[in-house]
Order: sequence, then structure tokens, then C-alpha cells
Amino acid sequence: MSVLDQHLAALGIVLPVPASPVAAYVPYVITGNLVYVSGQLPLENGQVKITGHVGKEGVDIARAQEAARLCALNIIAQVKAACDGNLDRVERCVKVGGFVASAPDFFDHPQVVNGASECIEKIFGTKGQHARFALGVASLPRNATVEVDAIFQIVVE
Repeated sequence: MSVLDQHLAALGIVLPVPASPVAAYVPYVITGNLVYVSGQLPLENGQVKITGHVGKEGVDIARAQEAARLCALNIIAQVKAACDGNLDRVERCVKVGGFVASAPDFFDHPQVVNGASECIEKIFGTKGQHARFALGVASLPRNATVEVDAIFQIVVE
């Protein structure tokens, strides 16, 4: 068991099975020592757990942050697959991008995407600190509240 797997267990985190693509793309691409992870939805057991727009439809910031956290766990599951099951190969999270389905008068997108950023940093420590963007959008696939993508630097074997 890798050091990161032990850390995940100590945190009580079980990574989901990496999601299969739902359209014409691949879940991740490795180029050099970078893993580009495609946008991940807040999936739990293969289903979008949190839907709707932040600022309406009963979705508050806390619920949207939970959606972002689920996206982050799905990202990490993809990174683990890219690293042949060994998260110890991760050198750092380079960048995170967050898309938030939101009401037109909602402006706290960065707070929502903090759910993903804080999850990644909790799991990877200082290696999880990253550059980021967070923006609002009119809608997301499958009516998801949040979609997050990421770039990770890994040790190439």
C-alpha cells in the first residue's frame, strides 16, 4: 500500500472507481510528466449526486462545495489510474479549473471551488497547492452543479 493510500485510509477517504467518459474524449492524457485530467462531475456510485444551480434550486454554497469535493475525489481517482495505481508518483497538483452552474446573480464561484482545492490539499499536503480558476456558467452536463478539471505533475517511470 502506497503512502498516499495509507493517508487516504487514515482520512477515511475511499476513492471512487474512475468514471468512464460520457462523450468523445478520454479521462486523462499524459504528456511528459504531466497528467491532464478531463472535467469530472460530482459523481457518487456512477450517478451525479448534486445537481442544479448555486443560488437557486435549493443549492447553497455548502452543498456546492460538497459537489466540488466529489469532483476532486473523481479527479484523484483518474490520477491514480494514470499512475498505474500508485499515487506516490504525484509530485504536485499544478492547476485546477472549476466551473459552477449558478444563478445570474451569484458571484462566489471561488468559494464553491474551494471544496475541490481544499480536498486536494488535504490529501496531498503542500504538493496539493495549485494555481486555479473558478467561473460561473449557465449549465453543465447532466445538470451537475460543478465540474472540475486538473493538471498534475508526476514521476515518469
